[in-house]
Amino acid sequence: MTKAQHYPFTSGTVLGIETSCDETGVALYHGERGLLAHAVYSQTDLHSRYGGVVPELASRDHVRKTLPLIHGVLDEAGVTRQDIAGVAYTVGPGLAGALLVGAALGRSLAWAWQVPAIGVHHMEGHLLAPMLEAQPPELPFVALLVSGGHTQLVQVAAIGHYRILGESVDDAVGEAFDKTAKLLGLGYPGGPALARLAEQGDPQRFHFPRPMTDRPGLDFSFSGLKTYTLNMRSRIGASPQNDADIARAFEEAVVDTLLIKCRRALRHTGYQRLIISGGVGANQRLRQRLRAMGASETVEVYYPRPTWCTDNGAMIAYAGYRRLQAGQQEAPIIQARPRWSLETLAAIDD
Repeated sequence: MTKAQHYPFTSGTVLGIETSCDETGVALYHGERGLLAHAVYSQTDLHSRYGGVVPELASRDHVRKTLPLIHGVLDEAGVTRQDIAGVAYTVGPGLAGALLVGAALGRSLAWAWQVPAIGVHHMEGHLLAPMLEAQPPELPFVALLVSGGHTQLVQVAAIGHYRILGESVDDAVGEAFDKTAKLLGLGYPGGPALARLAEQGDPQRFHFPRPMTDRPGLDFSFSGLKTYTLNMRSRIGASPQNDADIARAFEEAVVDTLLIKCRRALRHTGYQRLIISGGVGANQRLRQRLRAMGASETVEVYYPRPTWCTDNGAMIAYAGYRRLQAGQQEAPIIQARPRWSLETLAAIDD
């Protein structure tokens, strides 16, 4: 990333492209008019037969789907390429091949259209997704980012002023949901299926451990909880009700753990505002518990709508707009950054 502008940014419409994993997302965001159009193509059917994401297949499908989605959102919004003021695309973190598809197409379009380009951090996109809502949160806040690949608590003083307070030392929470669902024979993607099964479970039957809550700190660990689940099922045997009760106990343990760590992060920072984003942020039990915590402890809690919890182009278009508006631009190269810390991002001072 460089601050040297190759083309002026006119604060108009930004095209956002997201291809970090198994969803192709495209959107158009205008600084004054907001989100103009968006589209997401999910590769769930493609990967479900393998029980998880196959990186090479994901990359190939992005190649097939991204450009048609771009044409679709342009047509839906009534926007032509002459109206595009900048192009934003995810450069990391994520799957290297998938990232390169979006980066190559986004950077090439920006060069052909002679507009500035910006590479966006995928997790900053999630972090800023609540800003797309009609009543966005004010800064500063604590962000709980919970997805298939990441579980992080982030202190957000301003856009780009990020401090990682805690993160998973092994499985991300979304990964733990998917792996546990696979143990229960629920298929892929497992998180939503496990949450549906948990609704039928008895919340009083089992009490699973709340990992790493009996010690100081804000880091997470979910791999042991997954093993505990496997051992419990092996001991009591598989049946529809047993599996539902296990799913309920697992989900309760995860939600409790996240709740405990969010409370600690808020006390640590002194902030009274919390946002939750990422795919697991759509989990209804997590939302209910955090909403109740907010009401009882005078904490403002914000969520993006479920559409903006999963990977999407809208969050990338918005994050890209903010950085282009601040004068940041991508150098004329095509790159992917599969590993990339939020704390290394340049700050935006409003």
